[in-house]
Amino acid sequence: MKKLRITLLTLAILLLAAVAVTGALLWQYAEQDSVPEGVTIGRIELGSMPIADAIELLSRYEKSLQDRTITVRAGEPAGDSKSWTTAELGYRAEFSEARLALLKLREGSLWDRAVYRYHFPKHYSLSQSWNRDIFDAAVRKQWSWMEKGEPQDAKREITPDDKVVYTPHHNAYRLELDSLLQQVDEWVVLGEREVGERITGSLADLEAELPLKTVEPDTTLEELKAEGIDRKIMSFSTDFGTSAEGRAHNVTVTAETLNDWHLAPGETFSYAELIAKAEQEHEYREAPVILNGKFVPGIGGGICQVSSTLYQAVLRAGLDIVERRNHSLPVAYLPLGHDATYATDAIDFKFLNSTGKHLIIRTVVENRKLTIKLFGTMPENVAYDIESVTIKTVEPGAQQKVNQGLAVGEQRVVERGKAGYVVDTFRTLIENGKEVSRERVSRDTYRAQPTIIEVGPSSLTSTPSPSMPATKEPIVEDGI
Repeated sequence: MKKLRITLLTLAILLLAAVAVTGALLWQYAEQDSVPEGVTIGRIELGSMPIADAIELLSRYEKSLQDRTITVRAGEPAGDSKSWTTAELGYRAEFSEARLALLKLREGSLWDRAVYRYHFPKHYSLSQSWNRDIFDAAVRKQWSWMEKGEPQDAKREITPDDKVVYTPHHNAYRLELDSLLQQVDEWVVLGEREVGERITGSLADLEAELPLKTVEPDTTLEELKAEGIDRKIMSFSTDFGTSAEGRAHNVTVTAETLNDWHLAPGETFSYAELIAKAEQEHEYREAPVILNGKFVPGIGGGICQVSSTLYQAVLRAGLDIVERRNHSLPVAYLPLGHDATYATDAIDFKFLNSTGKHLIIRTVVENRKLTIKLFGTMPENVAYDIESVTIKTVEPGAQQKVNQGLAVGEQRVVERGKAGYVVDTFRTLIENGKEVSRERVSRDTYRAQPTIIEVGPSSLTSTPSPSMPATKEPIVEDGI
């Protein structure tokens, strides 16, 4: 009996000892103020770390994520940059689940803490949120002025002193943020395997270029210069100082219509087109025209001084003449063979822009002097000389008309005749001061004007000079 009692007492003592040891171990286990072994968040290893240190580490890491900067650099035309922290752009990073779990290790009864620690999860995730609309709005606010700009065409100006001046074009720009937003999306929100990288150092910031769409104007500087309006290539002037007001008006308004006429490469200029435009914009006045070999009153007299002046400029620029006729009578403002007449629906003056580049015609009327200038492309070492040679003079005949007021046998010269001419005109190409070629550009005939003699009745003593055969519809030259 005594032996049994001793045995039971021993067992009780052992049991109490076991309980005491177990309790001590349980207390020791539950009272640990460290993170259970093997706990990770991404690549952050928290196992065995003091809970306070672990929480402080997570807080520091959260802040570092939200302190990362995004720098957007704008190239042309802004040339500036702007930086934002991810927090300013609506990014949030929180270890809320892990933080609560770590704090819970200190809560509850000894047993509850021990059980909670024993079943503590080995992995937690970083909670992230990101509002790309905030970033979109921030970028657009910074460079909103770009969206308001409009492209401006390049401009060409011909100055009063005949210099060709170009003003560059200006592009406009539009923000195209889709690619930038995608780039920021991929960078700002960390993937699971990225969480915890470089935990002891600063996290990498992002630098990105502002994506822009360039909006070019209709006309760029390169396109405008490619037209080849390099300089004034030729100029020619004629004078109309003795013209009456009507004729001076007709010359002036025709020149105004011709001013800034633009010809593309290979385009043919037609004087008929110019006159049609001038008639729409102006009203021609009465002035002498040529009708059937005589100067008579008409409408539009003087318009051929513009065509003739233009003809001389064109010849001296080496352009190809498509259609041209001289006046039937000599004109006072140019030598024989240098004029170009016009008659509505009958005679036109045409030339081809054979420079291979664009051509601009400018006109100046000042102090009753007409100057026509050609602007385009022409080699500096090239010039053309124009020479006209009279190869035949046609003496005027005589025409008699009966004047009943004169006595029988009496006669009177009422109009002196004028000689006619046949004229050849040549154009000589000169390069580097030396003659290269010479071509005949025209052979022109100017009709003679007969002497008009009045005689008394029954006193015709000679046969009148033959006159030009009448046309079905008389041609009005130098008028409309």
